[in-house]
Amino acid sequence: MNTNSSTGAKLSVNVGKIDRMASIVGGALLIAKTLKNEDAQQRIPLALAGSYFLFRGATGHCTLYSLLGKKKLPDTVKNINIITKMTVNQPRIEVYNFWRKLSNLPLFMEHLEKVEILDDKRSHWTAKAPGSLGKIEWDAEIVKELPGELLGWNSLQGATIHNAGKVEFKDADGYGTELTVVITYRAPFGDVGEGIASLLNPIVKKMITNDVKNFKRYIEAGDIATIGK
Repeated sequence: MNTNSSTGAKLSVNVGKIDRMASIVGGALLIAKTLKNEDAQQRIPLALAGSYFLFRGATGHCTLYSLLGKKKLPDTVKNINIITKMTVNQPRIEVYNFWRKLSNLPLFMEHLEKVEILDDKRSHWTAKAPGSLGKIEWDAEIVKELPGELLGWNSLQGATIHNAGKVEFKDADGYGTELTVVITYRAPFGDVGEGIASLLNPIVKKMITNDVKNFKRYIEAGDIATIGK
């Protein structure tokens, strides 16, 4: 057992060896990125997350497990949903057609670097990881499509971070289009990934919400029929 030097209390080891190694690696990576990140709002949660996982890996003690009175939690990884609603001053079918061409998304989503169309259903995505943690890439497939009404896609097997998106299109009162955008992602690496995701979630949520809201400013600034052609 490990000992808390300030109180003399013993800390029980309730984290497995693989989990501890993952915590140390993840914590060190987060601390390194904190030192390189110039955004103060991002540095604080990154530093806290990095420190927590270094402590978790070094001591083998998970405070969350202890507080819940459990030796080890089961896999608690959950989907994280980010929902944004807006009304844009453009006709529904034109708005839908713009989204249907997924390669248009990086035009207003700053966290996306590129979406390469592979065929009518599949595409390859390159994105910036939250907190300047590098780049992530994955393949996705359109899984549901109701022209002019609904567009849904999922990442394919092998994605580092499993994610999905869905956009619903409805006529607004008078003129324009009401959009409901749902972006979902699932953290990797079991409990470790879930813990990192929960600490980074405010950054991710703000980043994606701002990107989606950029669509309204982008699409209303010019002629939607020619944008992205």
